[in-house]
Amino acid sequence: MTANHATPSNDATAPSALYLAQNQLLSLMDLLRLTEALSAVGQKAAAVELYKTWVAFNDNNPTVHLAYFNYAVALNQLGDRAGAIQAFRACLKANPQFAPGHINLGRVLEDAGFIGQAVEQWALCAETMQHIDAEAIGHRHMILQNIGRVLETAGKLEEAETTLLQAFELRPELPEAGQHWASLRQRQCKWPVLTPSGHLTSRKMLDAMSSLTISCYADDPMFQLAKAYRYSKTLIGAPPDLTRFPRRLSKKKSGTDQPLRVGYLSSDLRDHAVGFALCEVLELHDKNSLEVFAYYCGNVRSTDNTQERIKAAVHCWRDIHGMDDATAASQIISDEIDILIDVNGYTKDARAKIFAYRPAPVIVSFCGYPGSMGSPFHHYLISDGYMIPPENEIYYSEKVLRIACDQPLDRKRPIATRPSRAEVGLPEDAFVYASFNGMQKITENCFARWMTILSQTPGSLLWLLTGDEDVNQRLRDIAEKSGVAAERLVFAPKVPNPQHIARIGVADLFLDTFPYGAHSTAADAITSGLPVLTMSGKTFAARFCGSIVTAAGVPEMLCSSPEDYVARAIGFERDRKSLSEVRDAIARQRDTSVLRDIPALARRLEELFWQMQGECERGETPVPDLCNLDLYYEIGAEAVLENIEFEDEQAYRTRYLKKLREQHDYAPIPYDRRLWQKPNS
Repeated sequence: MTANHATPSNDATAPSALYLAQNQLLSLMDLLRLTEALSAVGQKAAAVELYKTWVAFNDNNPTVHLAYFNYAVALNQLGDRAGAIQAFRACLKANPQFAPGHINLGRVLEDAGFIGQAVEQWALCAETMQHIDAEAIGHRHMILQNIGRVLETAGKLEEAETTLLQAFELRPELPEAGQHWASLRQRQCKWPVLTPSGHLTSRKMLDAMSSLTISCYADDPMFQLAKAYRYSKTLIGAPPDLTRFPRRLSKKKSGTDQPLRVGYLSSDLRDHAVGFALCEVLELHDKNSLEVFAYYCGNVRSTDNTQERIKAAVHCWRDIHGMDDATAASQIISDEIDILIDVNGYTKDARAKIFAYRPAPVIVSFCGYPGSMGSPFHHYLISDGYMIPPENEIYYSEKVLRIACDQPLDRKRPIATRPSRAEVGLPEDAFVYASFNGMQKITENCFARWMTILSQTPGSLLWLLTGDEDVNQRLRDIAEKSGVAAERLVFAPKVPNPQHIARIGVADLFLDTFPYGAHSTAADAITSGLPVLTMSGKTFAARFCGSIVTAAGVPEMLCSSPEDYVARAIGFERDRKSLSEVRDAIARQRDTSVLRDIPALARRLEELFWQMQGECERGETPVPDLCNLDLYYEIGAEAVLENIEFEDEQAYRTRYLKKLREQHDYAPIPYDRRLWQKPNS
């Protein structure tokens, strides 16, 4: 007998389903069908009650573990975490070999804060798997990936790295474990970052790296674009179902009194470098010209001064972190946003899939991600003339529009009283080089340059932002091997932002990293009056710091090559008067520099938004240029694996063109607007 007559269309039918379940007259398939239908019409509590009744009176059914599993999932969705844990444990008692039960029980334990128990649950499942088939491999991969993720969050980087490598080797075609593995090696300053194993080649490891991670690895803007394009395709997958999302046409607003509706979407609208950067800009937007909506997709914050300021500055604040992508896109559409700004890109907690629904007529990348999105739905990228000179627009799929400097800052941000050197653990008489970039930005070549600088400047120190203690010790050991005493590396503990900015200025010279240079960290150093020495490459990330020092009015701090960088760092230690002159110039121009002219930046952004709107109204919204990017990826991968750290623009383009000609001789390549341009006839 089946329960076909029992439907969830109204409450009167539910007792018949419960009766059938209680009397063992409802099959598992009918149970699943009915509970799914109940959930679909919003009767999730009724679905849970039906599961509860079925498992209570069908405990001898050989498939009871599947009912317990779905019961647990339903309880968890209702917020009954304790009930879900109990149901998952009942599922595993009925079938100890049921891997999805172990995996999901671990996830609920993790969500409840029992990290150790979650890891133990997953590890037990991995150890007890007896059979090896495609399904078992998939489960083991998921378990290892979960363990690695949790260990990484807990700061157990070595253990996380080992576990993620196991997951990566098990399913090398799935990139997520490999992405985290490579990122972890960068954060731990483990060089070389890509170390082939018996199961993985360097190329496979390079393929798995994310487009953000590759910015710390290579100064190759064409490969960076192609990597972003490839990453976008992998991340978004098949095009979403757009039947409920008809393409919105732009409204006629140019030349009218109607304001533009502009939406900023980000997980970083909070106490975060991006939140600090945008806060005053949002406060200064012309409220008669723009209606600003903020879409926050990060975690809930209880106390956050930056977020409170942003909420007060915008017309409408929407917390979308609990919405799925389609629901969030629907909200943006119903808000009738004209221009939607992606402030995350491919960074942590980004919601790139929302943009795939094209919820606004114009989509823009700005402020959060150092490079091109390489996606079919980002029309514009806002940057500056130093970061992207006109000849470098070929490295971007979006149309590039420019502001004066692509590093907004908050002039109202609180800064503590500057401490003494003794208070931050530094000697008064030493020359202090500082670099407060994240550990992931320190490459083997970069650190070798620093060791050369310290070797040539006896008595100087290198002041770094602390990492994991194992990482700190690794750098001390490498310094010793380079002939530099370990105590000449000083690690600054993490402190609240006002204290951090205050202490930066007690150093003598900030040494930038390469190829991923300082961004907001460089602006913080300049704010504190500390000169920043940098060399620019070709990628967005490798030119950002150069843009900042130029906007601060001290372009003399730009170096032309690694050799020039080392020589000038040494030279400033030996000629401290010249360094004092740079510091004086920074102080003299502090409040009049382009870097701090935030009112002008806000006005310029508004001009650009109206320009985009006008182009959209005229049917001139740019189409992202994705031509030949699969081919550029293949060529770029070969080049990146050659480990060429620094080369000038001409040599770089010549190398690509040589490979393109070789490919063209084998199979003709259609011409594009990048490097493979049609010869003039």
